[in-house]
Amino acid sequence: MKFLRRNQVKRQKVQSSIPFRLNFLFFIVFLLFTALIAQLANLQINQQKKFASEVNSTDTKVETKNVQRGMIYDSTGKVLVANDASRAITYTKPMNVSSLKMYQIANQLVKSVKISTSGLTESMEAQYYLAVPSQLKKVDKQVEKSQGSLSSTKLYQAEVDYVKQKNLTSNLTSKQKQAAIVYSKMSGAYALSTVYLKYNDVSDREMAEVGENLTSMPGIKIGTSWSRSYPYGKSVKSVIGTVTNRKQGLPSDQINSLLAEGYARDDSVGSSYIESQYENVLKGSKQIITLETQNNKITKEVKTFGGQKGDNLVLTINADFQQKVQDIIKSEVESVAGSNPYLPGAYAVVMNPNTGAIYALAGVSRNLETGKISENALGTINQTFVMGSVVKGATVLGGLLSGVITPNSNTLTDQPIKLKGTATKASWFNATGAEDMSLTASDALMVSSNSYMMQLAMLEGGFHYSPGSALDLPTSIFSKLRGYFKQFGLGVKTGIDIPGESSGFEGVSNQANIGKALDLSFGNYDSYTTMQLAQYISTIANGGYRLQPHILQSIRESNNDGKLGKTVYEFQPNVLNVVQASQSQWGVIKDGLWKVVHSSNSLRTGGLLSDTTPAVAAKTGTAETFHGSTETETDSSVSYAPADNPQVVVALAFPGMASGNETHASTQTAATIYKAYWKMVQSDQGFK
Repeated sequence: MKFLRRNQVKRQKVQSSIPFRLNFLFFIVFLLFTALIAQLANLQINQQKKFASEVNSTDTKVETKNVQRGMIYDSTGKVLVANDASRAITYTKPMNVSSLKMYQIANQLVKSVKISTSGLTESMEAQYYLAVPSQLKKVDKQVEKSQGSLSSTKLYQAEVDYVKQKNLTSNLTSKQKQAAIVYSKMSGAYALSTVYLKYNDVSDREMAEVGENLTSMPGIKIGTSWSRSYPYGKSVKSVIGTVTNRKQGLPSDQINSLLAEGYARDDSVGSSYIESQYENVLKGSKQIITLETQNNKITKEVKTFGGQKGDNLVLTINADFQQKVQDIIKSEVESVAGSNPYLPGAYAVVMNPNTGAIYALAGVSRNLETGKISENALGTINQTFVMGSVVKGATVLGGLLSGVITPNSNTLTDQPIKLKGTATKASWFNATGAEDMSLTASDALMVSSNSYMMQLAMLEGGFHYSPGSALDLPTSIFSKLRGYFKQFGLGVKTGIDIPGESSGFEGVSNQANIGKALDLSFGNYDSYTTMQLAQYISTIANGGYRLQPHILQSIRESNNDGKLGKTVYEFQPNVLNVVQASQSQWGVIKDGLWKVVHSSNSLRTGGLLSDTTPAVAAKTGTAETFHGSTETETDSSVSYAPADNPQVVVALAFPGMASGNETHASTQTAATIYKAYWKMVQSDQGFK
């Protein structure tokens, strides 16, 4: 019984304590809920503006990184331009970074990395000096004393000038000068853009030390830099053009537009010729990293695009043949220079008349004072010369198209042209009139009759020549003759896909110079480029289609193994205009060019090509020119082969040759080029 009572007492005590414990727990929960509500009220009411500001400050930024530039190949797949990779030290500028912080990073970096100071300027040294707040403050006071209140931009420039004038950087150590270069590059970068601090010759030790200290140098990274290399030699570099290096940065005349396109200031970019023309193809697509930021601090980095290497160019040029033609031109100039002191160089174009594809364009310039010879292949498109009789095919066809002669009625007498008040103008073989002869249009081309061409021009202008009469022609004769010439590409840009082409030069076309129209008719007035000659003879060879010359054959991607991938673009022949002549009219011209080489007439001008196989049709030219008061000549030639099924044309110009020279440089050189072409580019099997 006692035991039962004790248990009853215990149960009563336990039961009486339960309400107390429950009340205590409820009280604790109440306090927690009260604290939670208070905190929520604090966040929503007191700190609302703060958190709204943080939310509003969240942003997404984009950082880009360079990729490998596309390569350039010749028509046979040989690499003309490749990329050499080198280790690099880069700096990606954070969203907000102080000048002092960049100053400190620059000083720390040069302890591990040697930086060239070849480009260091006084302004860079001054900016580096002013990055230290205490030094900036002192200079600022001195400037304000002397110049008063200035705008922020003018004030900083005045501070830089003060540092330079007072020579405050005279005691900079070698390491500080290196740091000044680094600081200049870092401070000149835009936020989140990447600049190269050192892009070649980075040693193993430098890489290791920088890698160990990356955390203490925010923005510093180890990367890769690409530079152009020429594994097949630099024979076509003057045609391909150049790419700016990191030191040069963006071309000054394009900097604003290129920056707007997403380039960094020290990016490499095609600056001339093919590298420039096809920049958008070669540059590729930069790697894109999306950065999430809050309060100007990066909170997350995501690589949203891995970047894509630039596409590759395949050119129409055959590298071996290009080099061969270049060597032939150089050798010929060296050979004849001794007897031709005013020869400024020579130029050659080899082209497919049916597609406009350029197989080779070669040229050299010669310094008349030193005799030094240098490569100048682009002289084929930007150097113009009075070319002489090579243009007579266009003159004859103009006569046929205008109706003053026909394929069946085109005989005129070669005779000296004697007009009142002017000097006699005559053909090279009939200066006195002792060799007057009747010539058909094709025979006039064969013997290169100046008289025949002048008579055609006079007939087209409505003037019937008689010895001693005054020349009576309208000035419209200039535009009429040039109109026919331009249908062949003479006197207009050919449209070649290389920047910097010249359209040639037209002489004065007024009544006071009306006699010059006669000179124009036989190629002794206006000037043309060698590329224009190539387009002109191609138009004859293919029967009237003026084709755009081109050096790009195709654009191709890269396979994973780095080799040429699928074709994304193939150049198609582009007809610029058609010369509307009949087959019989073309027959007159082609018959004449055949006779230039293969006739038995002793006056034919292209006999040096008669042994060339397959058979060649050609037109030679000799223009009377001057170097100062000294008479000189342009020795030129245009030709195509095989004569009955043209596959290739060759145009050549040797300006500034000695007057009356008998070297026939252009004709001999053409024969040598044809021999190389049939050996190196195309088989002559099946042709005759």
